[in-house]
Amino acid sequence: MRAGRGLDTALAAEHAAVYAYGVIAARSTGALRTVATDAFDAHRARRDRLRALIVARGGAPAEPAPSYRLPLTPSGAAQAVELAVTVERGVTGAYLELAASDDPALRKMAALAMQECAVRSYGLRPDIEAFPGMPARPAPTPTATTPPP
Repeated sequence: MRAGRGLDTALAAEHAAVYAYGVIAARSTGALRTVATDAFDAHRARRDRLRALIVARGGAPAEPAPSYRLPLTPSGAAQAVELAVTVERGVTGAYLELAASDDPALRKMAALAMQECAVRSYGLRPDIEAFPGMPARPAPTPTATTPPP
């Protein structure tokens, strides 16, 4: 697989994540603002690494859009968490293509980025979602509460 497209996809997701976390941090307080600021910094650092990789490979990294359409604009902590979890899951999906690269260093970078996103998402809402592209977990089967005769 050519890494260029995977790098571009991951970069686009990181641009969007930096924007979203700026909004989340601006609309949050206390511990949630700290979490959002840390996530902002982490996504910005990944974005910068991706840009450097694209340039090193002779490409021209895409610039961020002036703004992004968010799935929701948080007006409270619960919505800020919802947006952050959505962002982390989206970025995880964006790294999947890069995880299929022929380059072991890029695969490792993608796997670590996805792991970081999963940890951040779980820290915000301890809920495990099926890995992107995998079927959802089956609902638990009810069990009888009375013993058979």
